[in-house]
Amino acid sequence: MENYSVVIFMLIVMIGLSAVADKIKLPYPVLLIMGGIGVGFIPSMPKIELNPEIIFLIFLPPLLYDAAFNISFKTFKTNISTIGTLAVTLVFLTATGIAVFARYVIPGMTWPLAFVLGAILSATDAVAAMSITKGLGLSHNTNTILEGESLVNDASALVAYRLAVAAVTGTAFVLWKATLQFAILMAGGMLVGFVMGKILSWIIARIHQNSMGTISFMLLMPFVTYLLAEDLHVSGVIAVVILGLSIARFSQNIFPEDLKKQSKSIWDIIIFMLNGLIFILIGLQFPFVLKHIQSNLIWPYIGYAFGITVIALLLRMARVFLQKFNLQQAFNKGRHKVTQEALLDFKNSLIIGWSGMRGIVSLAIAIGLPVTLADGSPFPQRNAIIFISVVVVLFTLIGQGLSLPWLVKKLKQD
Repeated sequence: MENYSVVIFMLIVMIGLSAVADKIKLPYPVLLIMGGIGVGFIPSMPKIELNPEIIFLIFLPPLLYDAAFNISFKTFKTNISTIGTLAVTLVFLTATGIAVFARYVIPGMTWPLAFVLGAILSATDAVAAMSITKGLGLSHNTNTILEGESLVNDASALVAYRLAVAAVTGTAFVLWKATLQFAILMAGGMLVGFVMGKILSWIIARIHQNSMGTISFMLLMPFVTYLLAEDLHVSGVIAVVILGLSIARFSQNIFPEDLKKQSKSIWDIIIFMLNGLIFILIGLQFPFVLKHIQSNLIWPYIGYAFGITVIALLLRMARVFLQKFNLQQAFNKGRHKVTQEALLDFKNSLIIGWSGMRGIVSLAIAIGLPVTLADGSPFPQRNAIIFISVVVVLFTLIGQGLSLPWLVKKLKQD
């Protein structure tokens, strides 16, 4: 009953802060995080334990499905080179860059532990990217690239994370096995998403006159798809994304207009509630992880987190502008795969580079670190990794979240 009361209280705080954010023209994720931090410091506030499995099952499927459903498939396909570069290549590059920094700067970090930290913070967050950039008037191409990247990169980060944790626990790393595992996870997830999309299309084609039945199936299917994919040991993230993309294309032809409006209204409420809870939960975690860190280590760890934030931002900027250069070169040479619509200009490249916020997935992965190793000994540097990860998430969401609207406005004026 106590937890039930806390959830109701969090929902009231979330709705109130969202309304305030709208009035003062502040990105609501930033205000919700600050509110969560404030609530977490209330002495009588019970600890809210974040179960990573609950985060992945309850939050990820509907949010990923909704984003994939609303994304333009044509624009996604046009920018597939940039999306793939950011969602796969950049994830592993960022994990490596953070690992090198952690290994040589943070005391007690071995290479496997450094790569665990790098993997946790390697991917940008779909929820953060869409929530903060919404309403900024970004170009359709830029929005699609940011959303597309965030939809796919979670799968890359989770693979990197599993490999790094396996290295900590003593499992040997073999490159060809890791590459094969990544390919199987991605291809298997795509296959599951495609099959479930066909099944849902078949069902909807026969019951689309029944609006409540259709909407109910569409609400349920992301969860079913995610669970099925994870049970088959392939990527649930990719499966849900493919499901959303396939149903979006199918629904354009068969959905009556009133069903589209009704479905959108229900989804908008669900996504608003889930988004708000996520940012409140991120803020709530800071006071609790703070208690597990020795007081003399708090400021050094915050400094390490700031350094990691800067490194991740610089790597992202470098990779985005390199992609801009590569696309222009390919277009100039007349390669048919690169169209003019796929090219990046300076302003869009800068916005994409600055939009690399971390969020709930990084937080859930960090908190989901094993408590002990196979031999029963404590997982080394666990509290340090979790604390640094939470601070990096806060730095990116608050720092980049507050400055991104200003940057977009400034670029529009030039």
